[in-house]
Amino acid sequence: MTTPRYTPLVASLPQSVPFIGPETMERERGRPFAARLGANENVFGPSPKAIEAMQATAPEVWKYGDSLSHDLRHALASHHGVSDRNIIVGEGIDGLLGYLVRLIAGPGDKVVTSWGAYPTFNYHVTGHGAELITVPYKDDAEDPDALIAKAADVGAKLVYLANPDNPMGSRHSAARISAMIEALPDGCLLVLDEAYIEFSPEGTAPRIDPDDPRVIRFRTFSKAYGMAGARVGYGIAAPELIASFDKVRNHFGMCRISQAGVLAALQDQVWLLHVVSETAVARNRLADIAAANGLSALPSATNFVAIDCHRDGAFARKVMTELLARDIFVRMPFVAPQDRCIRVSAGTAGDLSAFADALPDALEAARL
Repeated sequence: MTTPRYTPLVASLPQSVPFIGPETMERERGRPFAARLGANENVFGPSPKAIEAMQATAPEVWKYGDSLSHDLRHALASHHGVSDRNIIVGEGIDGLLGYLVRLIAGPGDKVVTSWGAYPTFNYHVTGHGAELITVPYKDDAEDPDALIAKAADVGAKLVYLANPDNPMGSRHSAARISAMIEALPDGCLLVLDEAYIEFSPEGTAPRIDPDDPRVIRFRTFSKAYGMAGARVGYGIAAPELIASFDKVRNHFGMCRISQAGVLAALQDQVWLLHVVSETAVARNRLADIAAANGLSALPSATNFVAIDCHRDGAFARKVMTELLARDIFVRMPFVAPQDRCIRVSAGTAGDLSAFADALPDALEAARL
């Protein structure tokens, strides 16, 4: 029998994906969720101007998208006060992480991250044969000092840090991140994932010279801009690294409709402020719901809240399972001791009422 002749690396990889979407779960359950609070999506939606721009562009979908994302790249450059040569646009941060790992980390190369941090980065690292080396969280946050020390110890080519962090919602100050960059060992690139930066307080995002070859920062339109389904992210880095993406990227990966939508979204900062405000209200309500049930909400600089169930990971998983059974989609960290928490996205008033109604019964069932 003839079968595909996979590479030894691919043949050795587990048959798994880093993220099982809620649609898959709904099909398996045979019914929809009443509240979709597990994917850190922005339920408040994109700017109406973005929707209008996408609708206007839809008749032109017969055309390929601009392979250089010219207008969007130039708009992003102006927004950040950098050159368009410092900007790469791609299929969300996930897609750009895949390209970056392909550029930098091959078989046998060392890559450092936090154990329990964003799993899609790990998926790309192992998929390209590099060796993933982890350090533990410290006080429910990624530990910059431990990351740098480990990177120096093993000669890592990449070190990954999300600020603010997923799955805990914690953040480090701009000064702490700047110090981390200065402490990077020679030849190591900091992968700074700022997917949730728009939700964070002033003083979280450091000033970074866009031409600094030691760091690439990633941002997205999936979170605060409410356009996860458009799959648009971007990176800011030194021109030489940005140009290198052309060696491996999907040159027609960016949909014409998506480009038009996020360009309009970027130009509507008033809507962005509205979303950030609504998200803050939702975070506060989640904290109140947690407290009313004897649980604790960890401080969050994102659009989700990690809720401490005050027991172990097995108990938190029971709580999550019971919430799913009651049609409330939530997730949880997968590594101890962070797995004592469930992670709940900011939702509408209706979403959070449904969560508040389901949580007491879910907790009672989990305790049996």
